[in-house]
Amino acid sequence: MELDFNSFDESLNNYAVVYEDLLQRTLDHLSLKFNPYISVTIVDNDYIHEINRTYRHKDVPTDVISFAFLDNNPDRDRLLRSGEMVVLGEIYISSDKAKEQADSYGHSLERELKFLFVHGLLHLLGYDHMTEEDEKIMFRLQDEILA
Repeated sequence: MELDFNSFDESLNNYAVVYEDLLQRTLDHLSLKFNPYISVTIVDNDYIHEINRTYRHKDVPTDVISFAFLDNNPDRDRLLRSGEMVVLGEIYISSDKAKEQADSYGHSLERELKFLFVHGLLHLLGYDHMTEEDEKIMFRLQDEILA
């Protein structure tokens, strides 16, 4: 397992270890047996705004963006159970948005940063929330992993 971690905010560098633990917990919870490689970068609102505008054509900052490298790969399910090294993709998390949302929801920044990572990770693994049913599945998994 390899998690390439970078942060614009040095005070959040300890999240490399937190995210490695959450990655392993997620794989165990989903009974996935492969060797993942993931890039995670904690950025500010300006940086994620530019990513959102460039790649999603949305001219606003957002909390988390995932670039899933296996999205259209017909072998995704086999790869996620193969035991092989699999490059899953990239996750970008806005620390500014995380702070705003933690304040708004009345919980800690730590809880919000963990939630955003698991949310992004589930996107890399093929989960989405485009339909009400898919949203229920994804949000239930988030709650179970973070419990």
